[in-house]
Amino acid sequence: MCGGDPRFGSQLVEAGPGVAEVISAVPFQENPPLSSDWLRSEMLERFQVIRPVEIDPGTRVLEVGAGAHAISTVPLAYRVGAQGRVVAVERERWTHFREVVHAVGLADRILPLTCDARRLPFRSNVFELGACIHGIRSLRSEGRMVEVFQEMLRVAPRILLAESLPLARNPAQRAHLAMYDLRQEIFEALNGVPDDLHYLSLDRLVGLVERAGGSVLQARVVEVDLPHALAYLPRAYVQRVPDPQKREDLLHRWDGAEQLRRRYGADHPPVGVIVAEVAY
Repeated sequence: MCGGDPRFGSQLVEAGPGVAEVISAVPFQENPPLSSDWLRSEMLERFQVIRPVEIDPGTRVLEVGAGAHAISTVPLAYRVGAQGRVVAVERERWTHFREVVHAVGLADRILPLTCDARRLPFRSNVFELGACIHGIRSLRSEGRMVEVFQEMLRVAPRILLAESLPLARNPAQRAHLAMYDLRQEIFEALNGVPDDLHYLSLDRLVGLVERAGGSVLQARVVEVDLPHALAYLPRAYVQRVPDPQKREDLLHRWDGAEQLRRRYGADHPPVGVIVAEVAY
């Protein structure tokens, strides 16, 4: 179980034997203070998020923001079946991607592609579905979000978007948000550009999809009862901030967020899920 959390085991059983088999093949990842099976828990969350969404066997899916661990790519590849395909787009972070997709036995359904999602090398409507799951916050600005959504709607008539929301219903979710809300400032202070933007409200995300030319078919909130410690950044990382005043402020806030995490743990906040089609 994920760090000894009983919720992981019970939800894995509820997900069914097929999903459980895939999750059980995911390699352990050593990344303290996360438990070694954190990746399994995160992937189970993605299975939960996309479960109510209609994805037929044989579907061709474009995934934007595949990330270093294929966390959403694997659930999508599972859902499209042996005759389906997932083209997984990422700009640069492929660290453990191939290791994970081969370990779970789904590599033959997945094509990784390094490119900018604002300029996809595909003709219009070559896919049935475009998906971006927990990757929206990495697009660095709302303007880029609109550009990416527009491009997704160009190559697929229907898109699926999912992202955590700035909501906390219990202390463990508040602990996650306290740590996560430091990331944008930390990255900007270190690198000069924002990254891991603050979570947007569901209404705001809907508005951006509509600006991109999408017509929203579904917009709902999914409650995820699982641990979520991926907001964590080591204190030593914050200590690299060059501006002394900014560094002192961020370290003070980091200490407060870490105290909450140690006391309550960290849980997934609610997730906003949007399905949209091209507005005619």
